[in-house]
Amino acid sequence: MMKQLFPIKHVVGYVSSLVLTALALVVLMDFPAAVKMGILVVTAILQASLQLVLFMHIGESDDKKSLYINIAYALFVALVTIFGSLFIFVWGWYA
Repeated sequence: MMKQLFPIKHVVGYVSSLVLTALALVVLMDFPAAVKMGILVVTAILQASLQLVLFMHIGESDDKKSLYINIAYALFVALVTIFGSLFIFVWGWYA
């Protein structure tokens, strides 16, 4: 009975999130920029996947199509925001 009440998946997910966050701090060490970026990208993708599956219950819905459409739209908005910011701030593309 007690085993059902204890949210072991959430605790494991939380600890995994902390481990991935600590792993991302490796970029503070002396590595080439490409290695640092690779570490950040991999840990960010793993972290986002972990959050979606465990805490946002992405696999618990019956309507998979709308779920994936919403994820694709969120990725589109994120990429437009990131590359728009890069164009403006880094590459000087402004009106």
